[in-house]
Amino acid sequence: MEGKELNTTDDSGVFVHTPLFVAAAHELKSPLALVRQLALELESSDTMPQSARQIANQISLTSERALRLTTDLTKHARLEDSLFTLEPLNPVSLCDEVVEELRPLYRAKGRELRVRQRRGSLLGLANKDLLRRIMLSFADNALHYGNNQHPVEISVHATEGGQYLRLGVRDFGPAVPAAMHRRVDGAIGKAASTMSARPASSGLGVYIARQFADAMQARIGTTRHRDGATFYVDIHASSQLRLL
Repeated sequence: MEGKELNTTDDSGVFVHTPLFVAAAHELKSPLALVRQLALELESSDTMPQSARQIANQISLTSERALRLTTDLTKHARLEDSLFTLEPLNPVSLCDEVVEELRPLYRAKGRELRVRQRRGSLLGLANKDLLRRIMLSFADNALHYGNNQHPVEISVHATEGGQYLRLGVRDFGPAVPAAMHRRVDGAIGKAASTMSARPASSGLGVYIARQFADAMQARIGTTRHRDGATFYVDIHASSQLRLL
């Protein structure tokens, strides 16, 4: 099934841009960092039973996930005041980095995240930090929608005659509601509600990913499957020679 671009712009960001919303996200970073640090200390304690260390590990990984979202929120608030340099990059290598960063979280949940291997390498044009945050957000959302038979899979391929490169995260969760394929009007809470069929996913994270994509002339969208969905971002292919 063909992918369809997600449109969550305009009025959807009314709350995200308010000073109170941004301040709240900023204030959450310190306690979340403290929770993570305390969990790491408990996890490394030799006097703690194994079961307690496992719980501490899950707390640490979950707090890291929450920290990523709050960091994205504060970065999103500065998008209009920032200039983001676009550079040639290897998207497969970036996806490998995302997998390495999230592997402990996936392992703790009994899930697997991997990059689909392909022949040759492609060269894209994007802001590496923003693209990395988009892929982390998609992979975070897919965390609960994989299993031993069907790992969550990241893929990269050329599209539209090689003009764009598509980086996608394929999961095996509930079907994406048709509402996600239409323009979302109203506040960010309404945008988040379009993920109601996927309660473990963050509609807010998808909204922020869209803003990051806009900032570097990219676009995000979804492809619906009978047994899940692919969330993707399309970046421009680089006009430079492809990597060997």
